[in-house]
Amino acid sequence: MKYLFHLGHPAHFHLFKNVIFNLEQKGHSCAILIKRKDILEELLQISGMNYYNLLPAGRKDSRFGTAWGMIKTDFKLLKFVLKFKPDIMIGTSYAISHVGKFMKITSVNVNEDDADAVPMYSKLSYPWANVIVTPVVCNNGKWEKKSIKYQGYHELAYLHPHNFKPDKEIVRKYFNPDESYFIIRFAKLTAHHDKGINGISSEIALKIINLLKPHGNIYITSEKLLDPGLEQYRMLINPLEMHHIIAFARLYIGDSQTMAAEAGVLGIPFIRFNDFVGRIGYLNELENIYHLGFGIKTNEEQKLYSTIIELLNIPSLKEKWHKKRETMLNEKIDTCLFLTWFIENYPESVSIMRDNPDYQYKFR
Repeated sequence: MKYLFHLGHPAHFHLFKNVIFNLEQKGHSCAILIKRKDILEELLQISGMNYYNLLPAGRKDSRFGTAWGMIKTDFKLLKFVLKFKPDIMIGTSYAISHVGKFMKITSVNVNEDDADAVPMYSKLSYPWANVIVTPVVCNNGKWEKKSIKYQGYHELAYLHPHNFKPDKEIVRKYFNPDESYFIIRFAKLTAHHDKGINGISSEIALKIINLLKPHGNIYITSEKLLDPGLEQYRMLINPLEMHHIIAFARLYIGDSQTMAAEAGVLGIPFIRFNDFVGRIGYLNELENIYHLGFGIKTNEEQKLYSTIIELLNIPSLKEKWHKKRETMLNEKIDTCLFLTWFIENYPESVSIMRDNPDYQYKFR
């Protein structure tokens, strides 16, 4: 079989990298298509995976730039599909839905954001997708009937214990992991679905640093330029090694959704400070059911500081969070194994999941 994967974000590289490896090991042919987005291309280059960049120049963060970028992406994807002739196209991508419908090729849309949290994306992709694959807690709105739900998260496709073993020696290349340290993350928040969404300002970041300083070292990872007072904390690392660094941190604080979830599934306490709080099902579950982190809106600044202080004062914090993580892992599946099976056995896998949703638990 020939599979086409369209990646639009660095998180999608991590989501699909092991799935692609599994499918290729079984003799299938996989093509990887991307657009320019943050460190996505860098991740693929470092990993040595072959890919084709549909939009090497990227696109402007404006309404017109987004619309024109979508048109160009559809057209370039169509040209690639005419040559590669895939059997199935997979991704968190509106383009595979459009081109798939036009070319009568199956498109499998794999997402974990609720439809109303990314309304433009949902309206542009879901009507034409053959099937939508999301976590059970994800609300796909009026497209629920074409959805397949599984007990997992995207992050468990690459951070499940089957797929990732934290290595302290990798961290040691950058700093001493035996000393207490904290990770602070700044996202750009410039995507179309980020309109009106705020996160951590420089002023708030400095207050956070002052709270954390007496308790350990501070390292910042950021998609955007930093004020001079924050630049000294910036961490420059091989992006493929970031998860090892998160895995030994004492605490993660940021305005990024993905990295908060990554910390959570690794058993690291996280604080997510942005205006998406309460709107995204899988993060709500990590925060309110498994109690692996805290979501705080930007109008609750004092709650942010009090939560940091509370976490700093919890005895045996790491051990308590690892127990919470074990509870979560016992109830979830290995998303990589599930997606590999689902894609390779499509469309029979759709029927199996609809007739017997418990079938997925063989992928624990």
